Parts: sequence; structure tokens; C-alpha cells
Amino acid sequence: MQLLIDSGLVLLGYLLGSIPFGLLVVKFKTGKDIRTVESGRTGGTNAFRAAGFGAGLLTAILDVLKGTVATWIALRVNPDGHWVHILTPLAAILGHNYSIYLPEFDENHRFVRLRGGAGGAPALGGAIGLWWPSVLIILPLGALVFFTLGYASVTTLSVGLFAIIVFLIRVLIHAPGASWFDVAYGIITLLLLAWALRPNIKKLINGTERVVSISLHGKLREQREPQNQAKVPDTK
Repeated sequence: MQLLIDSGLVLLGYLLGSIPFGLLVVKFKTGKDIRTVESGRTGGTNAFRAAGFGAGLLTAILDVLKGTVATWIALRVNPDGHWVHILTPLAAILGHNYSIYLPEFDENHRFVRLRGGAGGAPALGGAIGLWWPSVLIILPLGALVFFTLGYASVTTLSVGLFAIIVFLIRVLIHAPGASWFDVAYGIITLLLLAWALRPNIKKLINGTERVVSISLHGKLREQREPQNQAKVPDTK
């Protein structure tokens, strides 16, 4: 019976994670389909590109809540089920990245894939659900990465990395409620995020990944571009 309940919790996590808030927010605000904008993902970063800061922020908050709520439900229903406590938010991340509500078909109406985001926001939400003060560490560090390096993909990956570090430190100092299961959550989360961001990682390696203009890196790049253009010799 408990296995059935735990399976239901994991399924609920996936279904909650699958809710495409970015698509809904952008559609409501602008009428656009976020899947046709830039990366085509449904997360907060692409919602910002499609409909502005407010839409991006609202999408990010709602996506974080997907992971948090899923985890809290699992904790409440089965307080002793450590595996289900991490599998449920992991399922929410998978739902966010591969939403059952966003299937894609080719011209012959054959199923191609499930659309979604990259998973950073629900990953943060899951960490908050497991230990709520983690938001006071992961969020500022993630913001620091974003506003200095300017890569949305690196910021997303940093959520998983910081989660590993936070939960590992808690285990090593024997903090109340600390668990190796939480560390496992961070490790698996990082792997899921890296898998979803494979195209971006290739661009990072090639030096072609998009830099956000409001970041320190973006500002420095903008300053260098006129200088580089001035150095190009006139061959006419």
C-alpha cells in the first residue's frame, strides 16, 4: 500500500512539474507562444525574452513553487520516506523539462518529443522543500553567477552544484535533519540539468553561448565591441 502511495506522490510531482507556467504567462500577457521565441523553452529566462521582466519573474516564482509544493506534499504524506522525498521533486524537474501537456508532433502527426524548460527553478524549489533555508544560500549565489558571468545556462547548472554543497555541508557538520538523501538529490539534479542543457554546454565550449546584457560580462563585452571594430583595418 505504501509503495502505491509513494508512486502516486512521484506521479503527482511529475504532473505538477509539467504545468507550463511560462507558456501560460506569456500567452496571457502578449498572445505569443513562448515555444516560438529564442530557445523555445518555457522557463523564466525565455519568458523574460518573450514578454519582459515581470513575466520572467512570475514564471520563475511559479516554477520554483512546483518543486517546493511537490516536496512538501511528499514530506507531509510520508514523513519517513526519504527516497520519495527526493524522487518527487526530481519528478517535478522532469515534468518541467518534458511536460506531458506539451507534446510535439511532426508534419505526419507522429510524436517527436515533449517540450519544456531546463529545470533550474523547480530544482531550486525542491531544495527549498527539503530544507527551506537553502533558498537563502542558493538564490543569492545563483544571482551572483547570473549577474557576473551572464550565462543563464551556467546559472541553471549552479543551482544543482550549490544544492550539493549546501546539503553536503549539512551532513558533514551533523546538522539536525541532514541526510545523504538530500545530497543525492543535488547530484541527480545537476545531472538532469546538464542533460537538458546539452546544446548550451556545447555553445559554452565553442564560445558562442548568449551572454545576458545586464550582467557584468555582458557590459564588458559591449564596451569591447566598439574597440574591436575600431581595430579592424579599412581595406576599401
